[in-house]
Amino acid sequence: MFSCVGYAAESATAPLAPFSFDRRDPGPKDVQIDIIYCGVCHSDLHQARNEWHNTVFPCVPGHEIVGRVKAVGTEVSKFKVGDLAGVGCMVDSCRSCENCRDGLEQYCNNGFVGTYNGPDKTSGGMTFGGYSKAIVVDQDFVLRIPENLDLKGVAPLLCAGITTYSPLRHWKVTKGQKVGVVGLGGLGHMAVKIAHAMGAEVYLFTTSPGKAEDAKRLGAKDIILSKDAEAVAKHAESFDFIIDTVSADHDVNGYLNALKRDGTLCQVGAPTDPLKVAAFSVIWKRRQFAGSLIGGIAETQEMLDFCAAHNITSDVEMIKMADIETAYERMVKSDVKYRFVIDMETMPTAA
Repeated sequence: MFSCVGYAAESATAPLAPFSFDRRDPGPKDVQIDIIYCGVCHSDLHQARNEWHNTVFPCVPGHEIVGRVKAVGTEVSKFKVGDLAGVGCMVDSCRSCENCRDGLEQYCNNGFVGTYNGPDKTSGGMTFGGYSKAIVVDQDFVLRIPENLDLKGVAPLLCAGITTYSPLRHWKVTKGQKVGVVGLGGLGHMAVKIAHAMGAEVYLFTTSPGKAEDAKRLGAKDIILSKDAEAVAKHAESFDFIIDTVSADHDVNGYLNALKRDGTLCQVGAPTDPLKVAAFSVIWKRRQFAGSLIGGIAETQEMLDFCAAHNITSDVEMIKMADIETAYERMVKSDVKYRFVIDMETMPTAA
């Protein structure tokens, strides 16, 4: 075991603060990574404040991790000391169920182990995440980070990037298709970039006219004001695929009606309350209302390689570790373009 410093929430109402804990020494198949940057996901805030009612305290959030390999176990073959490496939302799974065998560990029938607030099968207790100086993970759940990309912008790819890449890939978005993206936040801006790189004609559905310039800069052809019925009607029955990244309560039927026959609306945003789907929104043109959860390890590596080939990273705003609570407050107000990333050099050396 070795001593590590992180930032933890000790309770749902306590601000995150320096926290000392032990990491396991690398086992035969483990990779120890010194963390350089960690992205800030809205899930971090949900867990830190126990908004999903499943947090085990103390909680060290963070699942958008990039860094350099500090040490490897004796049986590690995929990484060597000095390599760039990353860790996303998972650090383990049962590896034996049908979904794991298919490379879809995120759908593990026995539940994947989250990078934080998950049951640590090796050390016992709960996993602690990337708001820390270092992490130790089985090599099978560690990712190769391309050398040509800006590391700061790579960190959010490990959650926001794969969450949007996976459904775009699964539903075979390609050149010549018309794709809609609902919402321009951490997820939405990645969906626009990736769908554009796949060759699709991309439109942003938004409630904010002021986002037009940014949407076009990211790769959208234009915006569609989702509260303007006439503007939406002009695009009725024309989309091959729409990805909905909005986590607030909203009406999805307008987006369903914008789909062609056999088109798909994929929900990746997670509203608290159930969404209402009118039966004829799907019946009328044999449309699909689907969902998607992050991506498996192999697909996440594929996403990173795709982003390296197309020079895609997340648009980020850098923060110091001590500013995490302010970042959370701003994130709730959607006051970030488009992802906060923590510079781990600002982490205290001791709690």
